[in-house]
Amino acid sequence: MSLAIAFDNSYARLPSRFYERVRPEAAPSPGLLVLNTTLAADLGLNPEALASPEGVAALSGAAVPEGADPIAMAYAGHQFGHFVPALGDGRAVLLGEVIARDGRRLDLQLKGSGRTVFSRRGDGKAAVGPVLREYLISEAMAAFGIPTTRSLAAVATGETVLRERPLPGAVLTRVAASHVRVGTFQYFAHRSDEDGVRRLADYVIDRLYPDIAGAEAPYAALFESVVQRQARLIALWLSVGFVHGVMNTDNMAISGETIDYGPCAFLDAYDPGMVLSSIDRQGRYAYGRQPQIAQWNLARLGECLLPLLSDDRDKAVQIVVDRLSGFARQFEAAYFGRFLEKLGIADERPGDRELVTGLLSLMQMGEADFTLVFRRLADIVDPKADTEAFLSLFGGNAGLEPWLTAWRARLAAGGRSPTEVATSMRAINPAIIPRNHQVEKALDAVIDGSDGSTYIRLLQAVTHPFDDRPDDADLAVPPRTEERVAATFCGT
Repeated sequence: MSLAIAFDNSYARLPSRFYERVRPEAAPSPGLLVLNTTLAADLGLNPEALASPEGVAALSGAAVPEGADPIAMAYAGHQFGHFVPALGDGRAVLLGEVIARDGRRLDLQLKGSGRTVFSRRGDGKAAVGPVLREYLISEAMAAFGIPTTRSLAAVATGETVLRERPLPGAVLTRVAASHVRVGTFQYFAHRSDEDGVRRLADYVIDRLYPDIAGAEAPYAALFESVVQRQARLIALWLSVGFVHGVMNTDNMAISGETIDYGPCAFLDAYDPGMVLSSIDRQGRYAYGRQPQIAQWNLARLGECLLPLLSDDRDKAVQIVVDRLSGFARQFEAAYFGRFLEKLGIADERPGDRELVTGLLSLMQMGEADFTLVFRRLADIVDPKADTEAFLSLFGGNAGLEPWLTAWRARLAAGGRSPTEVATSMRAINPAIIPRNHQVEKALDAVIDGSDGSTYIRLLQAVTHPFDDRPDDADLAVPPRTEERVAATFCGT
């Protein structure tokens, strides 16, 4: 079956200094690992054609499909607070853009397809573990309703890549609203290329924020819009216990999507200071610090935009300060709004936020599992319900009773029936997440070649996270002490 992709490559029409043209390296023996047939259909692509030898060749980099214009994008970035002026796509190639059935313009990118001009000393390849990790977690995040890049396919390359040990190679086909990052703006700003910053800003407005194109001050409106999207995104991350792990400025997408799933993880026991990334030795990107880091990253974006905001630098700085000052307010509104929904509270009233902070404090003291606490709250909305199983999540903490009394009283004042409240809570609090130990178990089974079904089972479960799945009940159980994951790795 012939593979047909209707590419329309707008980024490749920008000036050549925005990217380097490059061809993916040919995979010697590509084999399909997993294909997102639902996403393929949404993109207007034929899943059968993608699964054909011709399709797998295109998804692995072994062949460049007709209409593609493969490029490696240029960008810079602050990595753990230290500025690197030239990063770029060192192991990724943007094949081109497609228009989805809903009218959105989306990038198709191969990740792990070989060296580019930006690879520095790297081989540009990816191992099967990180590829399947990103596929699994990005699709889980999409199922949670959190803005994210998506995964169209994972393809084994048939070659070995060398990391700490030899590993099977793979390529991920990533789908994104755009791969423009804060670091993309930094690349041009660092070079005092005001025209580049302006062209990039105009491109982003046209593609991602068309509603502000006619604004009196479009670049100020762009910055404000990015601030708003990031504030909401980080609030959503925290609402499911997600820890990105490497929130460098080159890993913050201007679109407001979650991007670059490297050493990411999810909370088991609630702990604001949780750090699992093996490369985050100072805890810069801990779970509870993510709002602060997002604001820091946005300040770096604001610095890049200064020449576009006003000819008077002091006025330009004040515009950035004013817009950035709204981040905390917008984040808190999104954060408490989401957590109140998780508690079954639809309309915020005075005192409600204390219910959120009070529960989280009790969870931290009792080392209670983040996901199970919110999921099982729906079982005890009715004051007549037995709370013994719920209290056991906190080690039987009797100090929880006053909180439960206040919470139930607040729900009663809301006027909805216990059934209505419980239903709304189960629709927002996942039963199953990609628990770190289950992810590692599934990836290990694929890497050693013993079992791919474990991965597929986990993938199916986490992409239907709000369903009660009795056959997958073991996937919802927190890890035993010996199963806890101590560190996660980026896989580069």
